[in-house]
Formats: sequence, C-alpha cells, structure tokens
Amino acid sequence: MANPISVAILAGGQSSRMGSNKALVRVGGQPVIERIIERVQPLGEELLLITNTPDVYTHLSLPTYSDVVPGKGPLGGLYTAIVKAHHEHTLAVSCDQPFLNPALLQSLVDLRHTFDVVVPLAQDGYPQSMHAIYGKGCADAIRRCLDADRLKMIAFFAEVRVREVSGEAIDRIDPERLSFFNLNTPEDLQQAERIATRLKGRNPQ
Repeated sequence: MANPISVAILAGGQSSRMGSNKALVRVGGQPVIERIIERVQPLGEELLLITNTPDVYTHLSLPTYSDVVPGKGPLGGLYTAIVKAHHEHTLAVSCDQPFLNPALLQSLVDLRHTFDVVVPLAQDGYPQSMHAIYGKGCADAIRRCLDADRLKMIAFFAEVRVREVSGEAIDRIDPERLSFFNLNTPEDLQQAERIATRLKGRNPQ
C-alpha cells in the first residue's frame, strides 16, 4: 500500500447511557466493533484499538493502547492514537458507529496529503471529529490542549491545517448520513436494528 495510513478505533467511553459496553452490543446480529473492523481494516496498513480496558477486547487480537495522558476523555484517546500510530496519518473512528461507509472514509483518506485534519461536517455544520483523518502534525497542539484541560475534540483545530468536507461531497456517497449515526442509548440501539434490517433488505446477502 503506497503511502499507507493507520486506522484507530477509539473505545474509551463509559457507555453510561447505554447501560452496557456500546462496542460489544449487537447490530444486525454482529457486535458493533466487529462491524467497524470489517469496514475500516482494508483502508489502512495498521489497525489500533485505543482503550483503557484492553482485557475486554483480547478476542479481537488487535494491538491495544491505553491513554498516554489519562483522564482526558476522547481527546486524550485521539492523542494516544496519533502518537502510537506508525504512519503519518491516522483515520480515527469511535467504537459506536455501526454504519461506517468505506467509500466515504476513503474519500477523506484521499484528501489527507496537504492537511493535518480532514473532517466531514454534519448537516448542521458541526465537525464529525470521531470520523476523521489526523496527521502527526496535530500531536503538539493536542498535547497543549490536554495540558490546559481544553478537552473539546476541536479545541486544537485553530492551530493546524484543517480540510472540511461537507454537502455534495458527502451526499453523493452517503445521502442518509448513516456514517455519522452513533449509539448512546437503548433507543439508539433499537433504531440501529431497524436501519440494519432495512439495509439488509436493500442489499440481500
């Protein structure tokens, strides 16, 4: 793979609203994290799992890393992914996105060369920071935010080169924006099951 990237799945959340580990709940008969692995593994040469509970995921046989700077939430997980990755750019996704679209992710990967961040925007214009490409040039800026307890995922964006992707560029590939659907509550899980059933009907195995 020419100029390869790393891929990192961030599995550090508390899943408090779900009541059980979001990464391991089943959607369409398959644990969400396994759905994610199937979709992202072909995109990179290296796949990392960022988690502070590695024992939960030993069955996946993936290299796992705990937070380099503990207690800093998702931004700390992203920092860990960037500094532990072997390649210049890392595709970072969260463990609770059951409908990732490989074609959309690849379109972000293809834009990475002259940017530190390539991030899609939701329809409301907010960056989907747990579904984005990050270069190692982000590391110092993120570390400064962590040290200052500025923990918003986009807190460092003003200090790096950011390429935002929106509108037609997303709609052409994922018009329903299912890529950005994430699981937080049992109600979200029920909705995900309905979506998975509908998609399976559209694309029968």
